[in-house]
Amino acid sequence: MERTAQPREGTASGAKMLDHARRLNDGGDPDEASPGGEAPDGSRALAVVPPAPPPVDPETARELAAYFRNARALAEPTKAQRLRGRLLLGASGFGARYEEWRLAASLWFERLDLAPDLAEDIGSRRWLRGLGTMVGLGAVALACWPDLTPLEARPALPQSDAVESELRSQMILPLALGADSGRRMGPTQAVIPLKSAPERPQIQMLVTLAPGDSFASMLRRAGVAAGDIDRAAALVGQAVAVGDIQPGTQMDLVLGRRPAPGEPRPLDSLAFRARFDLELELTRPGVGEVSADGTPVIPSGPLALKRNVIRVDETPLRVRGTVGSSLYRSMRQAGVPASAVQEYLKALDAQIDMDREVRSSDEFDIIIAYRRAATGERQAGQLLYAGVDRDGKPRTQLMRWGGEGRFYEASGVGEQRRGLLAPVPGAVTSNFGMRRHPILGYMRMHAGVDFKAQYGTPIVAVSDGRVSSAGRSGGCGIQVRLEHGGGLSTRYCHMSRMAVNAGMSVRRGQVIGYVGSTGLSTGPHLHYEMYRGGRVINPATVQFVSRALLSGTELIDFRRQLIRLKEIEVGAALKDLAPEPDEVKEPVREIEKIAGPTPAARKL
Repeated sequence: MERTAQPREGTASGAKMLDHARRLNDGGDPDEASPGGEAPDGSRALAVVPPAPPPVDPETARELAAYFRNARALAEPTKAQRLRGRLLLGASGFGARYEEWRLAASLWFERLDLAPDLAEDIGSRRWLRGLGTMVGLGAVALACWPDLTPLEARPALPQSDAVESELRSQMILPLALGADSGRRMGPTQAVIPLKSAPERPQIQMLVTLAPGDSFASMLRRAGVAAGDIDRAAALVGQAVAVGDIQPGTQMDLVLGRRPAPGEPRPLDSLAFRARFDLELELTRPGVGEVSADGTPVIPSGPLALKRNVIRVDETPLRVRGTVGSSLYRSMRQAGVPASAVQEYLKALDAQIDMDREVRSSDEFDIIIAYRRAATGERQAGQLLYAGVDRDGKPRTQLMRWGGEGRFYEASGVGEQRRGLLAPVPGAVTSNFGMRRHPILGYMRMHAGVDFKAQYGTPIVAVSDGRVSSAGRSGGCGIQVRLEHGGGLSTRYCHMSRMAVNAGMSVRRGQVIGYVGSTGLSTGPHLHYEMYRGGRVINPATVQFVSRALLSGTELIDFRRQLIRLKEIEVGAALKDLAPEPDEVKEPVREIEKIAGPTPAARKL
């Protein structure tokens, strides 16, 4: 019996539901007739309403939910979905292309290196490119620099000739400054015109002696009568020479009433500082006096000179401090005058190598001439002592001595300049070259120069060095050889005794021995030799520096003065002088009297 395969009920209903889901996703089956639509053959079709699906129980709906989801995922995308996908794909592609472009631009600028470090590879192409970038950016910055002209604002008050005239009429300016302001009123019948304007009874002024000017011409330009000029010059000459008055000296001058119209005014008073310790005042009798009725006394009579001797303390000023990174700045910060600092550096530079022999941890010690007046003025003088201390001990000590103002070391050796020193202060008696030996009697090479010197004269090192040998050496007698570095060495022969040993380090000017006559010698003298690279050279080709050497009582006086200077207290000269009971400060000029004198101002 033939059986026909019948579709299962579940399979048929599932297929029907899948088809129904597809129609829902597609918005309906286009082949089905819709209400009011047309048939496939173009004829008008009647609206067919599909039958309502049978109700589905909840358990079956839950079982079929998975089929609906799979159907939605497996179904072909709609037009809206395809359009949305294309838009999303285009947007993602643009973002990827932008990121790719941004990365490529960053790598290009990184390889370009427009702003390299200008401290590296100076002079290379990369450095020049960076320099060009800096110059270009600077030019752009300057081109964009804003205009710094002042802003013009409208004044708060209106400006016109009438307004300015009104404001000027209300101004009050000193007549001494040539004031022409103030309110002017027209004269009335009560005003009596004067035949001539009265002159001021006295004129007070401050005159200054200019460089190249004379005392007489200065007074003549101030309007002093010729007779008073001669009298004033004669009186001042009794105290100080008129030509010794320093340029820049200021003088308080008072001119009196004219004896007749058109004649010069007489000199009533003249006061100035003639020297640091002396003030001079020329006054005419009656100046500053007032009669019993309160009227001022008219000065009359000849000028008289009054000397005012000022008490002055001349304790030198001593300043000490650490050298630091800059010796000049350290001394200026310590209060040393600039002129004294320059003189200090010049004196030391002639003695030692400032760059190599002075350390930042060393201490400078400077003493300068200093004067303090009882009136409060101070005056710094020339340099007296220049020293450098290391670890609390003096390393270099120079003191000014003698009429020539030369600096001497503490040992009494005079001022020295850079270069090689003369080993002894004597003349050359035998030069370098071939000569007949005074003892052997035949011609032989004289490999040095002989200096004339007395027995026992100190022999000093011509420069800093190290003692390579010291002792007897054949015909040279007692000798010392020094190595100065750079292949240069020196030897000193015929000593009576040595002051150094082999291996010691010596400084320029240090005593290494004393003149004698040991070895092949006919009398006391110094035989001096010089070697360069082990080969003997003529010492006369090197210019020696002259030096002075103190001895005897002069050396004793020099060392006593050095001890007195070293005993000066640091900064003691900066203190004010204690006033004495009879010392009263001179009154200031009228132009400086802003307030009344106080008790403190009356005393020093």
